[in-house]
Amino acid sequence: MTKLSLPLLLLLLCLVSFTTGEIKKLKISSDPRAMILFERFGFTHTGQAAISVSSVSVISTLATPDPSRLGFFLLSEEALIQVLLELQQNPTFCVLDSKFINSLFNFRDLSPPPNSSFNRSYPVTSPNEYSLFFANCAPESKVSMDVRTELYNLDNQVKDYLSAGLTQLPTLYFLFSFVYIGFLGLWLSVCIRNKKSVHRIHMLMAALVVMKALNLIFAAEDKHYVKVTGTAHGWDVLFYIFQSIRVVLLFTVIVLIGTGWSFLKPFLQEREKKVLMIVIPLQVLANVASVVIGETGPFIRDWVTWNQVFLIVDIICCCAIIFPIVWSIRSLRETSKTDGKAARNLSKLTLFRQFYIVVIGYLYFTRIVVFALRTIAAYKYQWVANAAEEIASLAFYIVMFYMFRPEEKNEYFVLDEEEEEAAEMALRDEEFEL
Repeated sequence: MTKLSLPLLLLLLCLVSFTTGEIKKLKISSDPRAMILFERFGFTHTGQAAISVSSVSVISTLATPDPSRLGFFLLSEEALIQVLLELQQNPTFCVLDSKFINSLFNFRDLSPPPNSSFNRSYPVTSPNEYSLFFANCAPESKVSMDVRTELYNLDNQVKDYLSAGLTQLPTLYFLFSFVYIGFLGLWLSVCIRNKKSVHRIHMLMAALVVMKALNLIFAAEDKHYVKVTGTAHGWDVLFYIFQSIRVVLLFTVIVLIGTGWSFLKPFLQEREKKVLMIVIPLQVLANVASVVIGETGPFIRDWVTWNQVFLIVDIICCCAIIFPIVWSIRSLRETSKTDGKAARNLSKLTLFRQFYIVVIGYLYFTRIVVFALRTIAAYKYQWVANAAEEIASLAFYIVMFYMFRPEEKNEYFVLDEEEEEAAEMALRDEEFEL
């Protein structure tokens, strides 16, 4: 990484939201980057940062590097802008010389070779959200080392490895998992009471709720073990597995409902199959990117690339799932002109249009509004964005399931043949044009 790219890295910090607290063990080999971002963490007044490095070696094509030009430091969000300005004013400026950083140690503090190691814990006296960096200001040099980081807050002398704004997440996820379990029971009771109106899509919707509940349970266990021990103890594997299944199933259900599969028609058209063939593999790719982002961190060289992959794929999938709904609305409009069932078609059009609006609102809130909340919320209240996302998801599930519930009197499945003239006039209205 060149000096000129340092401002870009710091600017990325302002835009990308990530906060980790797990104990990290990393191996850096012949890395030429001028700055390596390890993690971001919200400290309370009892915060501690423990850093251990070993097997350190620095290779330079020029003269022997000055060990004081390589070191670790903490940078608060407020000081981030000041450091960015310093780098813009002087591209050759070494971040370790900035008065705005909290310097931890440099390579002068290392034990003599061949061990070349260092191990110390630092109290954080000023509560804030900090980013842990390693800076290499030695020109034309490459660094190799083993790094172990341990960031935590002390709560009644007990280590809490979750950031100050995320320590509520285990409880939050457990509560929502119980809500979805109750929701599943309610949905199954509705299906049992209306057996004659149950279609295959309703079974998929039930499976979606199961996956969502399990996903939240494993997310809660993952965060709980990270909070208590600093490692996930394998719960992260289950979390990622069920998150992948849940996300793929969610997009599949939205697409299938949008096409009217199983309750309007028993098959999919060729273009609808193509949408599924695009969305499902892309969601698998997005889930792979999510695992890489979550299980590694900004210290890997391709971390920014994986973030871009996740963002682009997610946008493509969000756009793709809208097309089947639009196609169904247009198809119903065309059908209404020839089949003489204006009231029936008007009810279907109304429901599809409402579903279109609900899906757009859900995607907008969970992608734009939640991101804005994570960006603007104080570090102590980062959990609010997670809570808002779960509330929005639950509201979307409730509305979607209610609209397409298996009920004989549901206007979507059994429609009154009344007021045909009024329905025909409504169908001529441009209200249903998208």
